[in-house]
Amino acid sequence: MKRVVIVGAGIAGLATALRLGRDGWQVIVVERAPARRSSGYLVNLLGPGYAAAERLGLLPALSARALGVFTTVLVRADGRPKFTVPSAIAEAALGTRTLTVFRGDLESTLYEAVRDRADIRFGTTVTAVDQDVDQVRVTLSDGTTERADLLVGADGVRSATRTAVFGSGSQVDLPYVVGAFSLPHPVAGVPESSATTFIGPGRTAAIVNLGPRRSTAFFAYRCADPAAELKRGPVAALRAAFGDLGGGVPGALRHLEEDPSDAYFDAVSQVVIPRWSAGRAVLLGDAAWCVTLFAGHGAALALAGADQLGAALRQHDDIPAALAEWEAGLRPEAAKRQALARRGMLQYAPPSRFHVWMSDLTIRAITLPGIRGLVRRGIERASR
Repeated sequence: MKRVVIVGAGIAGLATALRLGRDGWQVIVVERAPARRSSGYLVNLLGPGYAAAERLGLLPALSARALGVFTTVLVRADGRPKFTVPSAIAEAALGTRTLTVFRGDLESTLYEAVRDRADIRFGTTVTAVDQDVDQVRVTLSDGTTERADLLVGADGVRSATRTAVFGSGSQVDLPYVVGAFSLPHPVAGVPESSATTFIGPGRTAAIVNLGPRRSTAFFAYRCADPAAELKRGPVAALRAAFGDLGGGVPGALRHLEEDPSDAYFDAVSQVVIPRWSAGRAVLLGDAAWCVTLFAGHGAALALAGADQLGAALRQHDDIPAALAEWEAGLRPEAAKRQALARRGMLQYAPPSRFHVWMSDLTIRAITLPGIRGLVRRGIERASR
């Protein structure tokens, strides 16, 4: 039986564990966090990501947790509405083969599907990696050494596996910070079954109200020194960047002050590296190609990457050859998503009021019946 050590118990790592476990591999997953974590931002599964979720058998559980489509209200700084994008617009544009879920729910679904197929070790890190043509040896922080046929680094944008195998220098830091957290109850100023979104020069704030335990807040802004923002922490940094806004923002920030434990708060980075594998070690997900939240396809690409990796390994006994074929097939899609994310930054953090006006004009145009079909076809092409 072939053995694999997977570093990271996020979406990419758990999806890889599920796929390889079903293919008969003996799977070990190591995760530095002491327990599973949850996060309150939304992820969209469409195109190859939806197809991968279907092949992995995740759709029944995910469908039960799906958030569906909702109305979006573009608002001014004081919370007054500018215009509304009905939920039917998103439904018509995205089609039926799409799911929107909380990232934490996707991770929980994956964990429940794989927990009996893998040896999952929390609070454990990799301290050394050594390999030859026959095997890879992974030394762990608990003092043990695992010998495996394959090492998968799925440990995120700051991947220690990537550094150990390829060295440093592949992370590209961008001048943006994002924050997201779940809301136990809807906040005042946000209509039921809708999202209110403020887009201003250099920043975006979105509050989604889908009911108790189904509501969330998302913030993104441009800044000169993301590292300094991270040192301030989410409460102080987001209060300074968005404290002047009205609508649902004050209520969301008050919840964050009361309980910041669930908050995702990080600088925005992409990973650009010439190759994703070396011998019997391979990177997957954000560790290999981080596209950022601005791309909107990170979770879908992680699922698709894991599923396609399993398919390549099943076709080839030669593991390095399988990894090379897998990368050749997936790299163009990852590069496209990274390019779309860089353009998407202008949407989430417009550089000027003129860019805000142009963004509003574009969104208004989407609501026109003749444009709606064009948008859907564009989404379908981009999702293939």
